Amino acid sequence: MAGETRAWFEITRDVLRAHNVRLIPYVPDNVLRPLIALLEADPFFTVFTCTREEEAVGIACGAWMAGTHAMVLMQTSGFATLPNVLASLPVPFQIPILLMVSERGTLGEFNIGQTLVARTMRPALDSLAMEHHTLSRVDEVEFIIERSIRQAVATHQPATFILSPLLTGGKVF
Repeated sequence: MAGETRAWFEITRDVLRAHNVRLIPYVPDNVLRPLIALLEADPFFTVFTCTREEEAVGIACGAWMAGTHAMVLMQTSGFATLPNVLASLPVPFQIPILLMVSERGTLGEFNIGQTLVARTMRPALDSLAMEHHTLSRVDEVEFIIERSIRQAVATHQPATFILSPLLTGGKVF
């Protein structure tokens, strides 16, 4: 419909579907709630909670080895547990899992733990030579996710999407 705009989470769902990314393990997060609800309501996707981010990454890697594409959903603080896992499994074994991280630790954050992880997340991804993009505008979401999925699969390397509060509205305190 002309003039109709989709929300970031609707665009994300559509791009995941177009690229056959069916498995969505996640650790619950309020900012990601609209995306999680949309994916859970769609029978195309298999969506389930995990107790830890490392568990979700392991499941996503196993899914790829079994022929299924996956994306792990988490918030910034959960990313802090992942550098060793990423350096031990998807990066060296060239498994193109996708991570989507809702960014906390900026723009009015009250929790010092979140701010510390927010400052170290991108340098950690850079040190692992992992492709990562910060999504801050709805008009860029489709292009960035679509192209990054293509690149991840073609190069057999994982990719991370960081959802800026400028895109999602962030956590309301």
